Amino acid sequence: MRPDAAALAASQDRLVEKEFVTSLGIKTAPYIAVDDAGALARAVAQIGRPAILKTRRFGYDGKGQVMIRDGSDLGACFRGLGNVATILEGVVTFAKEVSVVAARGMDGSFAAYDVCENVHVNHILSTSLAPAQISDECAAEAVACARRIADALDYVGVIAVEMFVIDEPRVGAGAKQTIRVNEIAPRVHNSGHWTLDGAVTSQFEQHIRAIAGWPLGVTTRNGAFVEMRNLIGDDINDWAKILAEPGACLRLYGKAEARPGRKMGHVTRILPRPPKP
Repeated sequence: MRPDAAALAASQDRLVEKEFVTSLGIKTAPYIAVDDAGALARAVAQIGRPAILKTRRFGYDGKGQVMIRDGSDLGACFRGLGNVATILEGVVTFAKEVSVVAARGMDGSFAAYDVCENVHVNHILSTSLAPAQISDECAAEAVACARRIADALDYVGVIAVEMFVIDEPRVGAGAKQTIRVNEIAPRVHNSGHWTLDGAVTSQFEQHIRAIAGWPLGVTTRNGAFVEMRNLIGDDINDWAKILAEPGACLRLYGKAEARPGRKMGHVTRILPRPPKP
């Protein structure tokens, strides 16, 4: 099976994932395992507030987590997540959220797409921009971390690694950008959907190449910048307007009903310069 069960085991439990990543010498947000309300109180005393309490399993798009702030009722927060095993993570002050989408072949070959910069709204990915507006040094560090993770898992297929970019002060040299790994996704990823129309080889073709034992495809970006914007909920009603826009590449997912927070499709644009914030 490719990717194999080890990749799923390492990524489906947030505590196991954090321990695996840190064992490779890669930094993450501070974290502590929390199995009951008493352990939560001790963890908050150590990590401080604000912090984020997350279920160890089955969380996505902001589901299965709660923010611990000054005045939060810790017992209620723990019960609100269903009294299941959780993990408390310290809040990281970050400059940007980025991800590395890459592939590893059966022969150990590795190919990464441009690091992309992600913007989330209400915990749901809104836009991805490739390449990310970060330093070359930071981008190289991000790709190196993704490769270290893939190699450690003996991974085969497309993998995505979500990261925070941190501005760390340097004496007499301004800030240095560095990364903290947030999550591993052992699959093709929403932040890599831009590759469908914005790269020579899409992440979907790349995944098939990898698991079939074929040579990995070229990951070169089409154009100076590529922006992918998710169509969430009622955004799908703009489909005709998007189709009329020169150069806009519309992808619809065929979902019958648009609901708030539901990803209905996405639009990709090839741009000569990065869009204004």
